Amino acid sequence: MPPSLTGAMNLLSVQQARERILHSIQSVGQTIIPLDQAARRVLARDIHTADDFPLFDNSAMDGFAIRSSDSSTSSVTLHVVSDIPAGTDLTRGVHQLAPGEAARIMTGAPLPGGADAVVPVEETDFNSRDPGSPAPAHVTISRLVKPGENIRRRGSDIQLGQTILTAPARLRPQDIGLLAMLGQETVPVYELPRVALLSSGDELLPVGEQLTGGRIHDSNSPMLAAQIEEAGAQVIRLGVAPDERTAVESLLERAATSDADLIISSAGVSVGAFDFIKEVVEMKGKLDFWRVNMRPGKPLAFGEYRGIPFIGLPGNPVSAFVTFEVFARSAIEKLSGLEPRPGRRITVRLAEAVESDGRESYLRAIVGEDGSAKLTGHQGSGNLLSLVDANALLIIPAGVKSRPAGQEVEAWLV
Repeated sequence: MPPSLTGAMNLLSVQQARERILHSIQSVGQTIIPLDQAARRVLARDIHTADDFPLFDNSAMDGFAIRSSDSSTSSVTLHVVSDIPAGTDLTRGVHQLAPGEAARIMTGAPLPGGADAVVPVEETDFNSRDPGSPAPAHVTISRLVKPGENIRRRGSDIQLGQTILTAPARLRPQDIGLLAMLGQETVPVYELPRVALLSSGDELLPVGEQLTGGRIHDSNSPMLAAQIEEAGAQVIRLGVAPDERTAVESLLERAATSDADLIISSAGVSVGAFDFIKEVVEMKGKLDFWRVNMRPGKPLAFGEYRGIPFIGLPGNPVSAFVTFEVFARSAIEKLSGLEPRPGRRITVRLAEAVESDGRESYLRAIVGEDGSAKLTGHQGSGNLLSLVDANALLIIPAGVKSRPAGQEVEAWLV
């Protein structure tokens, strides 16, 4: 058996690693927050309505409320007895329509007693529509009107006790609007997960510092922080640890005392002589696994440090990005109370042949509107520009070394 396949047999599959991570993750606690702070938060309990909506029969149009029995196939003139703007309190003496009577009414205004239809203003002989114009004394309608026309009945949208939002779900702007419409001042949500983030490496300098020989700017920390926040968690930024055992331990201790729900690191989990993160984690915790049969991202570590779940991502930028999306994003979703779901995947057609090394591979590509896919450049795990140019990751299954042009493969849209 070729050495590459022998090594692959000792590695966890992507699915196995993902299942083991998620099995160890528990959702955070719940809290109640004001509605104006609830956007993008995860709903913790189903929301049921305490009343019907609309709360009363109201007009769907600007026009005239009438008794449909007064209308005619030819023409009928009705006496306008009241003017009903939106917000009118019907309990305070709004006229009850008698036969031959009508009321001018605005959109959303409550329907007066006796009325069972609304005729739009443009379907009458009343042409004065400027703001502030008074209601006419009479109005003429020249068609037969059916009962219920242009009326929104009480409870036609939502009924008492109806479930309108089902947990868990991330609250969207339209959800916030619905809750506001129903007068929901507070919302039960899951707490925001707190994720401690650190990088390691003597070669890393913060953005803004002058580069010297052999040094590079730390791109992983800003990138991963953005991914964590996009996934719906708070970032506890711990910075970069030099390649020293005591420095790594110091940052992990800070993570453990910061009320973190998850610790994520980048770099320091490979086989280099100065990669100390695995060793330090095992001093005060444990590693569940290390290394996954995937490309990029083979040196992925998972375990716990002082009882806090720990995910050690590779140091190369593309490897860090991809392994975060495949593993860490799902872990944050579960912490948040959500059911973890893989990203959106579609079937595409290769515009060119692609090669792999037999590991489950995630290749940076551009998918066109015609469903064809081509690579964005060389697939080295340090080539971050090729990831920026990509809109998808082509997934080549484990054990497959090549795919010819024209063949269909699965693509993960990013």
